[in-house]
Amino acid sequence: MLIDNVKVFGQNSIRINSSKIIYIDPLYIDQNYNDADFILITHDHYDHFSPDDISKLIKNDTIIIMPEKMRSVASKLNLGANNVEFVVPNQMYHIGALSFKTVPSYNITKTFHPKSNNWVGYILDLDKKYYVAGDTDNVPEIRMIECDVAFVPIGGTYTMNYKEAAELINTMQPRLVIPVHYGTIVGEKADGERFRNMLEPSIECQLMI
Repeated sequence: MLIDNVKVFGQNSIRINSSKIIYIDPLYIDQNYNDADFILITHDHYDHFSPDDISKLIKNDTIIIMPEKMRSVASKLNLGANNVEFVVPNQMYHIGALSFKTVPSYNITKTFHPKSNNWVGYILDLDKKYYVAGDTDNVPEIRMIECDVAFVPIGGTYTMNYKEAAELINTMQPRLVIPVHYGTIVGEKADGERFRNMLEPSIECQLMI
């Protein structure tokens, strides 16, 4: 089930072209696209919340969705109040033409992404069901997520490493997985192949980094 409507720019920077054009955690944006219908932010670390990269994507009616904890930094975007929506984990949302669920995204044994910050991953209900994990460990709340396509971090240090991510995906059983968050700031480029080699044969893996 390899797909061609998805682009990964690096880290967790993802573009999904479905009925709407959606970006998640834009970073390393290579030109002024200014075509985003929705921009979803998982948390406020610099490699996930980059106002400079967001500025290359927004148009007049772009809606930006971010965790409630980021309300104080939303002003950096110079957008009207109607263009920004705030979310918390474990909720269903219908914002404009986009339906999605938020899920927890946090570390268990590290201090970089505390559960108390209420940072999020997203399950997007589009042409397929897409799960974008954000910066998380293999936490109990996400192991039984049902989706067609999963984007999971594999670089280690701040998130799961490729072995832990493979364990999660083998439990979750999506049709397709696209590993992210490796090969630049953390993790080696070769971690993508290492991750793919640990997956069960029934799970397709598409490397985009």
